[in-house]
Amino acid sequence: MKKSLLYRGFRYPAEIISHVVWLYFRFALSFRDIEELMASRGIIVTYETIRQWTLKFGQGYANELRLRQPQRGDKWHLDEVVLTIKGKHHYLWRAVDQNGHVLDILMQSRRNRQAAKRFFRKLLKGLRYAPRVLITDKLKSYAAAKMQIMPGVEHRQHKGLNNRAELSHQPTRQRERQMRRFKSSGHAQRFLSAHGPINNAFRCQRNRLTTEQYRRVRTQAFSIWNEVTDVAKNA
Repeated sequence: MKKSLLYRGFRYPAEIISHVVWLYFRFALSFRDIEELMASRGIIVTYETIRQWTLKFGQGYANELRLRQPQRGDKWHLDEVVLTIKGKHHYLWRAVDQNGHVLDILMQSRRNRQAAKRFFRKLLKGLRYAPRVLITDKLKSYAAAKMQIMPGVEHRQHKGLNNRAELSHQPTRQRERQMRRFKSSGHAQRFLSAHGPINNAFRCQRNRLTTEQYRRVRTQAFSIWNEVTDVAKNA
């Protein structure tokens, strides 16, 4: 959809809609929390409207951010974590680079070779480049799938080397608790596929930057966000 038509028919301006969506995906806030935050600024919007905005605009914003992001690192850390949804186990496959940026996620019902192959194909299609090194735990499905999909890539299997990927699951666990668990595997896939790119844009590795560098990177992130959400044009 053309950006000039993106907000047609909405009573609220782009600045408010984009800010609400940013709050939801950037911080561990519920729809009712955001409703109260907006009310404190004199903006009356219901939690149901906020939910509808996140569904309509969240993934679109994330896709635009993904197109604008620089090429990520060539050392990929892969891991899978169990999510219990309505009493059934599902597996969240996640890949991050050496800097902690989320590359992609995929919800699946299994963690066998076919599931690993499906995740590898999704990664390669979305990123359009092959890694230099893959780092995983000792799950044999990774090695079996890697031999068929990326036979020339170095593969290191050691649980101690994969802390980067394991730590990347913490924000998911935090949001899972906030939401009182995901309602379905589709719900988890929709939320996390938008959550990753939006957080990548604003997680600036503060501990590695000086104050001046951090402020410059943060300003750039907000500039890209305004471009993606078409706020600059509508302001």
